Amino acid sequence: MDLPIWPHAGLPFHTGELAAQERAGKRERMAAAGSRVIRGEMPEQHQTFYAQLPFLLVGAVDASGLPWATMLAGRPGFAHAPDATHLRIDALALPGDPAQAALVHGARIGLLGIELPTRRRNRMNGIIVARDEAGLTVEVEQSFGNCPRYIQLRDVSFAEPAVAPPAWHGDALDEKAMAWLRNADTLFIATSHTASGAEGEHTGGADVSHRGGKPGFIRVDDARTLTFPDFNGNNFFNTVGNLIANPRAGIVVPDFADGSLLHVGGRAEVIWEGAELASFAGAERLVRLHIERVMRRPGVLPLRAQFREYSPVLADTGAWPAA
Repeated sequence: MDLPIWPHAGLPFHTGELAAQERAGKRERMAAAGSRVIRGEMPEQHQTFYAQLPFLLVGAVDASGLPWATMLAGRPGFAHAPDATHLRIDALALPGDPAQAALVHGARIGLLGIELPTRRRNRMNGIIVARDEAGLTVEVEQSFGNCPRYIQLRDVSFAEPAVAPPAWHGDALDEKAMAWLRNADTLFIATSHTASGAEGEHTGGADVSHRGGKPGFIRVDDARTLTFPDFNGNNFFNTVGNLIANPRAGIVVPDFADGSLLHVGGRAEVIWEGAELASFAGAERLVRLHIERVMRRPGVLPLRAQFREYSPVLADTGAWPAA
């Protein structure tokens, strides 16, 4: 059976993505491939995939324009596709979620389905067309697969719900947040854009993406700045392209051992060249986040993920030199 393709005139990339592809020398390649790999609906294999997941990553933009990355969780089947152009999510934001107010009817959001025991992942960007007391329904605008590189294998299990301690808020990292980031091997980054597409058919959107590395791949420069590498990927440049169009971003770093989440939001810059970039093996770019808001949410996830093994491609990536 033939897979669906991009159904609109023009490429499925906005001006920021096209600029990033051009700078990286990938624009011609993606002009040929983009309309085949980014679709306006979910193929059957993606519909089946989402229905077997215990959690989804979500990227959404709050009223101040700051993107937040967050997680929605439920027993497999909580996300399911009634048809190829809609994904129903029977879950609501967990207590204290900074993205809660952004998950409203009419909002454009980014979704990432990631299966930690197999390294499979698929992306979907769309618009919330229904919101009720049980969850929300998203209409597909873009659907596409992602490569499994840089994902650490973990086995996921559910935990008994517990009363979580209050969330901690700040405008800079405290010592606990710094230690959390320095030990992390996984983050998820939310970005957004308001630019029109090449043919004017896009009016903006949100995105959420995975980044992985050796523990410590996130460098804490100071209480208000962190830096991490951007490795070779699928060459769509969704995240970097969004940052060119709109430099605000938010990351979430899960503590898979106890179900806690650390959210960090601020203004990002992309570093394309220089000695700092050259010092990190495998990095094609760096992303530096200038921090505006921090939130630590202890034990909010009703699931745990036990580490199994690091991605084998991390052997070819570097580490930050010791200070």
